[in-house]
Amino acid sequence: MTRRESQRQPELGRGVKAVYGLYPDGASAQQAVNRLRAAGVVDADIAIQSAQPMEDFEFGQRDKATWMWWLACGGGLVGMMSALGLAWLTEVSWPINVGGLPIFAWWPNLIITFELTMLGAIFTTVVTLVITARLGRRSTIYDPAVSDGKILVGVTNPPDSAIGDLEKALTAPPGAELKKI
Repeated sequence: MTRRESQRQPELGRGVKAVYGLYPDGASAQQAVNRLRAAGVVDADIAIQSAQPMEDFEFGQRDKATWMWWLACGGGLVGMMSALGLAWLTEVSWPINVGGLPIFAWWPNLIITFELTMLGAIFTTVVTLVITARLGRRSTIYDPAVSDGKILVGVTNPPDSAIGDLEKALTAPPGAELKKI
């Protein structure tokens, strides 16, 4: 049995893959998040999905901090250094008699420098976005009601002993609709 199969083995016997609630507004979703924390669930195990940003609520600020700006600047710097290195190496390797002017001139090289700087920054930004937003990965928990304006708050792969406490925490806010998969 491979390691991956042995990791999946305990999950096969489980009856519940996820417990979640659907909420009509941000206040009730925030209340559900607070009740899940009070039940002992850590923030990393709480799944929250919404059709629109919920920046007015604390759960909407949970993953706000990002390194994207710094990574984009680093990608731009790498692109700029690559452009300058490419231009310098090209012009010094095949020198042309330019009538006493410097072989490596700044003004003609500004275009390639700008373009590769932007290419590095944009490429790094896109890669960072794909990784941090977890794009391309299938979510284990989703409900079509999220597209209709509901807010999903839930826990994936809960222990069987905690399902009762999770159901109580998720059904307590007003307007909650509890589901299990």
